[in-house]
Amino acid sequence: MSDRNVSRRRSNQLRARWAAVCAGLALALTGGLQGGAAAADTPEPPRPPGRLLAGPAALLGGAVDPEASPAGANDWSCRPTREHPRPVVLVHATWTNAFSNWSMLAPWLKEQGYCVFAPNYGGVPGSPFKASGPIPVSARQIADYVDRVLKATGARQVDLVGHSQGGGVTPRWYLRFEGGTDPAQPKRNKVRRLIGLAPSNHGTTALGLGTLTTELGLNPAVSAVVGQAWSDQMVGSEVNRRLDRDGDTQPGVQYTVIATRLDEVVTPYTQQFLTAGPGASVRNITIQDVCPQDLSEHVSIAYDTNAAQLVRNALDPAHAKPVRCGLSLPVLGG
Repeated sequence: MSDRNVSRRRSNQLRARWAAVCAGLALALTGGLQGGAAAADTPEPPRPPGRLLAGPAALLGGAVDPEASPAGANDWSCRPTREHPRPVVLVHATWTNAFSNWSMLAPWLKEQGYCVFAPNYGGVPGSPFKASGPIPVSARQIADYVDRVLKATGARQVDLVGHSQGGGVTPRWYLRFEGGTDPAQPKRNKVRRLIGLAPSNHGTTALGLGTLTTELGLNPAVSAVVGQAWSDQMVGSEVNRRLDRDGDTQPGVQYTVIATRLDEVVTPYTQQFLTAGPGASVRNITIQDVCPQDLSEHVSIAYDTNAAQLVRNALDPAHAKPVRCGLSLPVLGG
């Protein structure tokens, strides 16, 4: 074996070990799989204080191995149950990846008996900064992935849970333009529910920065550096205009928006809310209306146990439970 191949092999082994360490750390800090409790017990999400570092641990793991799956996700032998007949597909946010975004929610949902899947999309292989490409291209990748999940599991539909871009414009584009729904025959839809955590549904001003780059005509230059997803998610973009032209929703889909008043990325936060059209239902939730002490902002909401409980209730509204509000801190999650 050549020196180059030996070096490459050792490098891959090191990356794999670091990814395993980071995955274990993220699971440990979020409470792990709680000793394999039965799905019927519907365990609560992990509680503080250990969970406070879960987000940074996942970010580290996602940086070390950007293609890694979060614990609990992408078991292609999983088969849906009568209690949870639809696989859950977790769609990550802009400039992140599946591991960094979903290392709390994926194992927790898996523990409760869901088949959980989490793709990486919209980025260059090997880069930790994914979901940076054009929204229509990313939506086609999600369409292909959902088809793969349906074929592997034998399910007829999936539920989508997404964060930021992954809960907003990209899945909405998929539902409308890439075959996720069939408006003429909603029973043939491939998606039953779309649950968005801080979703970028109607574009953002990015606390005024996006407004400035738009007014100065700088979005093409910014997108050349950080990716087309920046321009596509600005208020008034062609992507947003086309998506909103015929209403917010698709027939046969149940939509849930979980927003935070402290959102500093999708601004104003009310841009996240949807209006139900014919044959669809929408529930818009501001998390502080449920848990007034919740301080999660745009990033940390993916590691917010209050939000996790709202996701669970949206996935299975027939068995919804009151949210046990816990302390939630910005940036680190909580």
